Amino acid sequence: MSLIPKKGTVYVVDDDEAVRDSLQWLLEGKDYRVRCFDSAESFLARYDPREVACLIVDIRMGGMTGLELQDRLVERKSPLPIVFITGHGDVPMAVNTMKKGALDFIQKPFNEEELLGLVERMLDHAREAFADYQQAASRDALLSKLTSREAQVLERIVAGRLNKQIADDLGISIKTVEAHRANIMEKLNANTVADLLKIALGPGSAKA
Repeated sequence: MSLIPKKGTVYVVDDDEAVRDSLQWLLEGKDYRVRCFDSAESFLARYDPREVACLIVDIRMGGMTGLELQDRLVERKSPLPIVFITGHGDVPMAVNTMKKGALDFIQKPFNEEELLGLVERMLDHAREAFADYQQAASRDALLSKLTSREAQVLERIVAGRLNKQIADDLGISIKTVEAHRANIMEKLNANTVADLLKIALGPGSAKA
């Protein structure tokens, strides 16, 4: 039944075919979509940052290593959660990768339950990161509809200034400020000032 939605995409990057096959078999059996690559280079050429996904990558590979791949993804500001596959001698190196943002590492031979739990955690993390990313993109699209004058008015509304103060700041009449305010509310699909603040300040604005 291909109509059942998959739980998310798991990228597997390892130059050992046996490891790729065993991970693919295990994860597809649990209804994940799995994409395997035999090198970091081939993965980077095909990676689509617009999907909810996570990455399982071998820390040591011929060509670009898993560590170098992590650096490339960090440079691209990729939200992709990463778990490293390590041999027993690589644990200090793996700890270092976590300081750079990797979510975890798993040692060979794998414990299947532990691996599946990790993948589920990573995909939860990916869904949150993806939702934030989409929210930021739609917020940017809304804000880009404002004229430069409307953006100046919005900035002052967010700073808590009253219409009269905004009029004084910008050297315009209160009526003009009210007209700009109405346009801003309409363009940003905001019904209340609280809505406006949420859009203007983005995720995490509850603390404002």
